[in-house]
Amino acid sequence: MSELSGMTGFARVTGEASWGSWAWEAKSVNGRSLDVRVNTPPGFDALERGVKAAASKLFNRGSLQVSLRIDMSAGDEKVTVNEPLLAALTDAAQAIHGVGLSGEAIATLMTLKGVVETGGSSLRELAQDEAAIATLTQAAETALAELAAARLAEGASLKDLLTGLVTEMEGFAASAAKLAEGQPALLKARLTKQLDELDAEGRVDADRAAVEIALSAAKADVREELDRLSAHFTGARELLAAGSPAGRKIDFLAQELNREANTLCSKSVSLDLTNAGLGLKGVIDQFKEQAANVE
Repeated sequence: MSELSGMTGFARVTGEASWGSWAWEAKSVNGRSLDVRVNTPPGFDALERGVKAAASKLFNRGSLQVSLRIDMSAGDEKVTVNEPLLAALTDAAQAIHGVGLSGEAIATLMTLKGVVETGGSSLRELAQDEAAIATLTQAAETALAELAAARLAEGASLKDLLTGLVTEMEGFAASAAKLAEGQPALLKARLTKQLDELDAEGRVDADRAAVEIALSAAKADVREELDRLSAHFTGARELLAAGSPAGRKIDFLAQELNREANTLCSKSVSLDLTNAGLGLKGVIDQFKEQAANVE
């Protein structure tokens, strides 16, 4: 039996090596399917593919964002000036202004993206270092495992919360079942009073009136809805006990619960039964909202 997992979590794994330090961050939020987005420095495409493959083995649903930050050691850091690009920018500026550029103006041009790259060559070399890639890959898998653990912790809380809501729903259904026992008598009294008011001279056939009362009572019978609600409650407990992936099934079950509660309210002929049905619907809404967090 697997555990119930949520879809929200965060993990951060850091480390150091002779070439510098790194930090993997992995965070997850709700999603209808599994969507993994990986952000790594240029040249580390192999890491991105590995992270997505590892995530697909751990998760079924959720929107994941996984990012890697690498800080090269000071001794290894290199500064590269893209001289052709700087020259082209300088020539363009001079052509526009018609005068030579000051040192301050050239320094401003050097702040533009792509003119000066810090650590660029070192990162490119690191991306080809098999040992470094293996270390970063292992760290990424650790971050994903910690993210999975965080989602399981959320899942444990969700299981307790959802189980409690099922118990609340069962309480409202039990109250509705007891109140529904009085439906036939209430309906008969209401219809008889209406017939008496409309037929003061007694022209309505008694047998015909009895048939109409019986048909109305059959239409107001909520036993079928209560039986289906009971079956859904059992199904919800089984899904929660079975663990993830169960989110889609629980969400569908919440829709079916709401459908039965709506029918229960529409068939009610008493304020008390209607209030019980509305109370049930309120808990179902909470159940559905929390179920959206389940993987």
